Amino acid sequence: MKHLAMAARFSLVMFLFLIPGTAKAHCDTLDGPVVATAKAALEKGELTPILKWVKKENETEIRDLFKKTVVVRSKGKDAQELADRYFFETLVRIHRAGEGAPYTGLKPAGQVEPSIAAADKAIESGSVDNLVKMINDAAASGIRQRYTAVRETRKHADESVEAGRKYVEAYVDFTHYVEALDLAAASAAHHEKAQKSPKKHEDHKVH
Repeated sequence: MKHLAMAARFSLVMFLFLIPGTAKAHCDTLDGPVVATAKAALEKGELTPILKWVKKENETEIRDLFKKTVVVRSKGKDAQELADRYFFETLVRIHRAGEGAPYTGLKPAGQVEPSIAAADKAIESGSVDNLVKMINDAAASGIRQRYTAVRETRKHADESVEAGRKYVEAYVDFTHYVEALDLAAASAAHHEKAQKSPKKHEDHKVH
């Protein structure tokens, strides 16, 4: 049971807390925010908006590549497509490296997870209500499904060892799902409180 509990806890925490990993993957799609910024910047010939996506130590490389890309893309449609693609790939690769994430190539558009798409939409629309509802509904659904499984397997838990193990598996999945949700909520609340709390500065007198 100990190994089962650890496995369930690990898989659930990975699912709940590594959703940001999906956000990272979002950045390597052709319709992701990194490429979108690069497209607009290349059209305007303005580098500055791009630099926020890379670390300071990579700024020179991107600056040099941007200048070369602008020159090459002026040679015609085919040259522009090739130059733009190479610039996008390099920019995303460097951005991913800065996050400590692997780069496996640019992904086609339309591969963004619904939650990430909703998060982007919330930012653009200025309202987070739909995103909150989506996440709340998903969490509630997860709780209800696991609760039902626990109740059903519990009815037969003492009929055989196999039935008992099914109940234990459902029980572990249910309790650790709820626990992980609670930890995530508590962590978010703590982060929000820390951001709102004013920093206290002490005056130090020199004698």
